[in-house]
Amino acid sequence: MKFSAPKGMQDILPPDIYIWQNVEEVARELFHKYGFQEIRVPIVESTDIFIRSIGETTDIVEKEMYTFTDKGGRSITLRPEGTAPVVRCYVEHNLYNLPSPQKFFYTGAMFRYERPQKGRFRQFYQIGAEAFGVSQPSLDAEIIVMLKNLLEKIGIAGLNFELNSIGCDKCRPDYKNALLKFFKSKLAIYCPDCQRRYRTNPLRILDCKVPGCVELRKGAPYVKDYLCNDCREHFNELIFSLKELKIPYTLNPNLVRGLDYYTRTTFEVTSEHLGAQKAVAAGGRYDRLVEEFGGPPTPAMGFAIGMERLATLLKEKSEQKIPSPKVFIATLGRDAEMEGFKIAESIRSSGCWIEPNYGGASLKSQMRKADRIGAEFVLIIGDNELKAGKVQWKNLKNSQQGEVEIKDIASIIQKLSDYIPK
Repeated sequence: MKFSAPKGMQDILPPDIYIWQNVEEVARELFHKYGFQEIRVPIVESTDIFIRSIGETTDIVEKEMYTFTDKGGRSITLRPEGTAPVVRCYVEHNLYNLPSPQKFFYTGAMFRYERPQKGRFRQFYQIGAEAFGVSQPSLDAEIIVMLKNLLEKIGIAGLNFELNSIGCDKCRPDYKNALLKFFKSKLAIYCPDCQRRYRTNPLRILDCKVPGCVELRKGAPYVKDYLCNDCREHFNELIFSLKELKIPYTLNPNLVRGLDYYTRTTFEVTSEHLGAQKAVAAGGRYDRLVEEFGGPPTPAMGFAIGMERLATLLKEKSEQKIPSPKVFIATLGRDAEMEGFKIAESIRSSGCWIEPNYGGASLKSQMRKADRIGAEFVLIIGDNELKAGKVQWKNLKNSQQGEVEIKDIASIIQKLSDYIPK
């Protein structure tokens, strides 16, 4: 019987994995410069933390979570997003007692049971960053700048930064009432999900992707017209900072995000090359969540990047360079094969990728293999070479060849290209 990966889940193989590794390496280096430290939280969490943070009436909680009962009778959920587990960790370990801001980043798998489509899977991966303890809009601007710098460093430019403010507990009730009045007269012709959202969270109607609902909500009240003075000032200062930093953005009054924990700033980074689900990264403020998890009142801000969508954009943008061995060691005979293993071990510490021969193949077959795997050089060892204490070499890129003493290989392998006469 031949097995396949579960629907909506994928294996990530070479050469695609090198795109992922490059993104993760660049992210780690850049985040460190901004003071973000890596943390790792469990893939499974108590179901309650997602119901409490994301919202019981959201699509994620109602339809998409992988939830099960463990052997102890506890309701456990495969994490559908990263912010709630990080907040749980922040509160559980009393990290609010440390000097602010506390900044963290994470990478890992998330899980949602939804319809697989381009760049979207049931097991998907994210890079996320979260910062705690700063209420000033300068943190919002810094995080957006950091995200822009990351995307540019990995080779993606021309993305759209969409921005909005959804207010706070003080001003959002008035906006919800305005939305209820607007949607009420046409509610019967909205999609079933939007009719349900009308009763539970009318802001979520603004996030609906059904074409008919998108058309019907034209003319809906804008949240910016209902912001309290504090939220309006916060948003205006953020916009001022982005202008001063020359960060292009677009105001999107319908950008509310699909999670209940957001307050004030929300943003998305989108691409027109990804179809209907076009968001590459998204985030915003969640100033109430730490307190709701049992910690002290703590402002917070963060974002998450979808790795699959990022990889799709990078693959479409240009051909990716596939790593290959620096040296292949071709050997003839058991003694030569053992010498080849010794040589490989002696020079791997230099950081080079070395592939030895594992026996049983002719020299012609080994040379074909070296070419097929993209090796730059071949070292050839046989009985004559062993007696002379030398190794034959060949540059597969320019066909030059010669010999070198075995005792000198380890010291010159990193400079092999310069060592070989032109």
